Amino acid sequence: MTSIQVIQTKAPKGKPADEQQLGFGRLFTDHMLLIEYMAGEGWHNARVEPYRHLSLDPACSVFHYGQEIFEGLKCYRTGADGFQLFRPRDNFLRLNRSAKRMGMPEIDVDLCMEGLLQLLSLDKEWTPRAADASLYIRPTMIAVDPYLGVSAANRYLFYIILSPSGAYYTSGFAPVCIYVEENLVRAVRGGVGFTKTGGNYAASILAGVNAKERGCAQALWLDGVEQRYIEEVGSMNIMFVYQDKRIVTPALNGSILPGITRDSVMKLAGAIGYEVEERRVAIQEVLEDSRAGRLTEAFGTGTAAVISPVNEIDYQGRRFQIGEGGVGEITTKLYTMLTEIQYGISADPMGWVMPV
Repeated sequence: MTSIQVIQTKAPKGKPADEQQLGFGRLFTDHMLLIEYMAGEGWHNARVEPYRHLSLDPACSVFHYGQEIFEGLKCYRTGADGFQLFRPRDNFLRLNRSAKRMGMPEIDVDLCMEGLLQLLSLDKEWTPRAADASLYIRPTMIAVDPYLGVSAANRYLFYIILSPSGAYYTSGFAPVCIYVEENLVRAVRGGVGFTKTGGNYAASILAGVNAKERGCAQALWLDGVEQRYIEEVGSMNIMFVYQDKRIVTPALNGSILPGITRDSVMKLAGAIGYEVEERRVAIQEVLEDSRAGRLTEAFGTGTAAVISPVNEIDYQGRRFQIGEGGVGEITTKLYTMLTEIQYGISADPMGWVMPV
């Protein structure tokens, strides 16, 4: 095991008194993990230290050329007042796939896991007890060369911060409307759409503004070539439930994020007798199947929101209702199955959880 230096804070912050008012990603714990990289030396100087501001040169590559990747996972407090993670190694494996595409150095998954566990050994008590709340974990890698040149950097910083958080949407598990973005394009095959890099999310912000102006929660992206086929929602993958016990979701094609929650839901769907189809899904097909009653539910999947029911699609100036307009039976069942595994309420038949 790599030696990770641990420096505990001498001025611990007070934990939030009202866990119903946590919000999402606004509060941060006492400590952070940092690991540095230098070309020719590799990853080194791993340490846990008090949470602080970073001091970066204004010329740092990350500010000018966007060499940045991140992940998102959670620590859950279980009923026995224990703590557990959900598929953490999968997050670090995906981080490395993002790193490779962005011309950044991959980092040893075992080192990430060791560092995360050291960090949690100090700060896991920040994990909320409130229902639907958790300790959100944000691993990040940035290029820190102070150099104005378009090239891979020689120096990188990897860090993990922790945030006690409530539900991602203030509406909780209530159904939302999503707006189909017809003019803007987020990603194309061969680009960086499958990575968790800040540029992907920056490209979605204007579409999110457009969605909110229409009274919708998020934007639904169409493919970047024909603008006909559904890809994903701003921060979620998307799934459609059919009357004949099928769940249809857009196939991973290089411009869609391979969501870990997406993969988990697909496996759980098979366990309850639903066939999952990964394929191209046209927006017109979805609307026609919904009108005909063949498509009865829709929902988004992602680490932050877990499962978010969709009851309306806003397309070309019209609202189209999905199913009966509420939260569907299968959506609820999958949400319950997944969250009960994550919070330790139900057994984990998949081997996904890791006690802390």
